[in-house]
Amino acid sequence: MVSSMELLRLPSWLMNQVLVKSCYGVARKIKNHGFHWGELSSEPVEQPSSFPNIVNCDLEGRGSQTLACDFHKVLLRTHSFFPYFMLVAFEGGSIFRAFLLLCSCPMLWIMNYEMKLRLMIFISFCGLRVKDMENTSRAVLPKFYLENLNLEACGVAASAGSRVFFTTMPRVMVEGFLKEYLNADAVLATELHTAGCYFTGLLSKSGLLVKHAALMDYFGDTKPDLGIGNTSLHDQLFISRCKEAYVVMNENGKVMPRSKYPKPLIFHDGRLAFLPTPSATLFMFMWLPIGFLMALYRIFLGVFLCCKFTMALGVWSGMNLNFKDNNRQRSETNKGVLYVCTHRTLLDPIFLSTFLGRPLTAVTYSLSKVSELIAPIRTIRLTRDREQDGETMKRLLSEGDLVVFPEGTTCREPYLLRFSSLFAELADEIVPVAMNAEVSMFYGTTASGLKVLDPIFFFMNPKPRYEIEILAKVPKELTCAGGRSSHEVANYIQKQLAYALGFECTNLTRRDKYMMLAGNEGVVQEKKGRRFC
Repeated sequence: MVSSMELLRLPSWLMNQVLVKSCYGVARKIKNHGFHWGELSSEPVEQPSSFPNIVNCDLEGRGSQTLACDFHKVLLRTHSFFPYFMLVAFEGGSIFRAFLLLCSCPMLWIMNYEMKLRLMIFISFCGLRVKDMENTSRAVLPKFYLENLNLEACGVAASAGSRVFFTTMPRVMVEGFLKEYLNADAVLATELHTAGCYFTGLLSKSGLLVKHAALMDYFGDTKPDLGIGNTSLHDQLFISRCKEAYVVMNENGKVMPRSKYPKPLIFHDGRLAFLPTPSATLFMFMWLPIGFLMALYRIFLGVFLCCKFTMALGVWSGMNLNFKDNNRQRSETNKGVLYVCTHRTLLDPIFLSTFLGRPLTAVTYSLSKVSELIAPIRTIRLTRDREQDGETMKRLLSEGDLVVFPEGTTCREPYLLRFSSLFAELADEIVPVAMNAEVSMFYGTTASGLKVLDPIFFFMNPKPRYEIEILAKVPKELTCAGGRSSHEVANYIQKQLAYALGFECTNLTRRDKYMMLAGNEGVVQEKKGRRFC
């Protein structure tokens, strides 16, 4: 017998065939008819290499050696600079700047290597604030660099005692990542011209970096012990000035798995959830009008319709919703149940309320006034004063069920932040809830952007996915009523939720996240005046 959930997903499948795949088909046709722009920034001249393949490089005994390494098509597996300039244009600039860069693809297709880079730099950086670029370089680009690292090249780079990296990409796009994640001793790259606190979109007087010349200027008469390049003529000239040299063959590049990242990727920002290649970016812009209407429809479902209809219509619109309830115990007191949840998006309590089929109250530290106004459930702001927040939550528990997020902020990656222990002091009936959200096009969270747009971006995804698993109620002997400290209870629940999700526990906090991504502690400060830089 066909289940009701499978019947609900049938219209979703039909919509996916008609809308999503039709747009994708158009993009594929354009790509197949001579407009494949994946190599927009590749160096055109490649020669059969006389240097050995990097897979043959012996890693032993290199701790005292100096490495000279290219970045493009060596450490990075992608053949094109375009996706990274698109990230700068979209995340650091605006959607209009990103659209202009996409429209430049036909021109880039016929230009030579140097002119391609100059045009992409001009469109991406002209009028861009230096501060915005710094935020993008720190919070957005590292994720995409890590996901495209070459496993063999990074292994060789890590074995060297001293690492000097060369690239024709702008220094502001790569230096922070190379020093933070790959322990670069020096980064030689193209320098950009600035006017005040803005980029002009032009190069500095030195122009594009010439790698072999930069290597000679940096090392002088001394040759680096080891060099890594690609099969292009420029790179072979570059590594020929090293005592020992290897090349990365394009067909042998293996992607680095998350478990081998030089440093764990826990926090990142930005709206784009995919690498914006030309064809992928084209598909995104084709989807935007449909996605915006879809977002309005999905928000309308949650705000204005009864819960029993919301889930069915949401599945019909393409959402993938999975709900599992392992808690069979009834409440033993007249107080409400305290639901302790992992935090993935601002929509977490709304989806939980919808699945349970009853109203809940959610407490939060930061919520836009618009989101608070249209939220279909009751939301209460906390003050970050422990005593006052504790009294508020006790009062809310006496009125009904309460949802709390002890992490204090959202996290996109498979990690759980440190749990605040305040909730453990408030109730003996605690129900953990494991929540996870997956997107394919846009992230529904932000640390430095407009939080009012978070639900819109999440619902603009073609097929967003939400998974909710309600775990069994915490045994009384493992709560504060059973003699446990509040910190022990918080740590126990964090481990239970991490195990249910397959995540990893950390000791990082909300403050750590915002200091890394936004350069502040995540507290909104009163605006004292207009600033231009």
